[in-house]
Amino acid sequence: MVVLYQHDLTGAPPERLFRDLEQDRGYPAAEFTREMVAGVLAAAAELDGAIDRASSGWPAHRLAALERSILRIAVYEMLRRDDIPMEVSIDEAVTLAKRYSSREAGSLVNGILSQVAGEVSGNE
Repeated sequence: MVVLYQHDLTGAPPERLFRDLEQDRGYPAAEFTREMVAGVLAAAAELDGAIDRASSGWPAHRLAALERSILRIAVYEMLRRDDIPMEVSIDEAVTLAKRYSSREAGSLVNGILSQVAGEVSGNE
């Protein structure tokens, strides 16, 4: 989430952001994290489209960068990661939004992801 958020704000390459984060924390990012960041960035237009359809009046580009990053991760998991249950993706995203933003952000994220889940379930 941190790398995606920083990339969204600064446009800095993810590898540089990973390097900076690794220097600050003293240990390398897990391969799963690197794969997720690469996947989310590669599918950003598709993910934002899903967010736009589910957010009734709040397209992805109008959301705060932190909430947008959290939503992109969760939607990516819901659309592309069969090994992660949708309920887990939603719960993790809501927890992140509440922890790093606000309780209201948690409700917003939950509402949007519930709509995406309904769309994904309807297409299976």
